[in-house]
Amino acid sequence: MEMEPETLVTSSGGQDGSHSERPSEPSSSSTVARVKKLLFRQVLVGIKDGRFFMGTFHCMDKQGNIILQDAVEYRSTRRNSPSPMEQRCLGLILIPFSCRTSCHVECPIEEQMSLMTIQE
Repeated sequence: MEMEPETLVTSSGGQDGSHSERPSEPSSSSTVARVKKLLFRQVLVGIKDGRFFMGTFHCMDKQGNIILQDAVEYRSTRRNSPSPMEQRCLGLILIPFSCRTSCHVECPIEEQMSLMTIQE
């Protein structure tokens, strides 16, 4: 699920290739309550160099940096390799806001629709 720029899990690349602004602080306790629902979910984060990281969402700071637990890195391999993707286990990682291009949260479709309303 791709989220809007001011939500907990953000996408820094716009459709026009420009970068969105950094996430702002939650403005109400109901927003914070909805954002807390994303804690400890499986998240897939894409970064500018083409790699992806899958891990358990642990936290996000005011600058929009994300920390994932039990993260696994996925990257493309050479054409002559039998597997198109390589993976390696990384553990706890921080993904800077400036590097992120996409974020997706694993959850049922009904919950995805409710989470999309975080930004009001």
